[in-house]
Amino acid sequence: MDAIEALTSRRSPPKLIEPAPTDAELEAMLGAAIRAPDHGRLRPWRFIVLRGTARERLGDVLGQALKAREPAVPDDAVMRERQKPLRAPLVVAVAAALDAGHKIPVVEQLLAAGAATQNILLAAHAMGFGAWWRTGDGAYDAHVKEALGLKASDAIVGFLYLGTGTGRTPIPPDEPGVKEFVRQWTAPVA
Repeated sequence: MDAIEALTSRRSPPKLIEPAPTDAELEAMLGAAIRAPDHGRLRPWRFIVLRGTARERLGDVLGQALKAREPAVPDDAVMRERQKPLRAPLVVAVAAALDAGHKIPVVEQLLAAGAATQNILLAAHAMGFGAWWRTGDGAYDAHVKEALGLKASDAIVGFLYLGTGTGRTPIPPDEPGVKEFVRQWTAPVA
């Protein structure tokens, strides 16, 4: 699959099942990730791989964090939160180790980790795997970050769910033309 085809045909499949990428396949995806643009070569990305029962333990952490944020939350909502990491056979939590005191602005550090995340999605697609990028309140929760071994100053960019896509291929959304988002600039706006 060439790069343009990968970029324009990638979709998030409705369901992910085994097989998940092997260790070697995941290493290739992460190798693509660390080639992302990175102003200052800070390499802010961090990848936390969760397979098997580690996904259940992350679910426990997500459930506990939800209950701590919203003590009156119904038990069924906590259960749904706990099930989230089980939506795919492999989860990669992508984080950005942010250095607020560095001359490279934090937003650029965060964008570098986001670009690395996109590279994983594209590499997974090119290798025949399905992938979703999700966040949710847990991605912004201090308890979740701590449980994953991250610092309070770090940011969880997202949880990537990886596996083999099943079911029908998602229908691409109605896509507006590129021109809708582009304008030529020739002088300051008055």
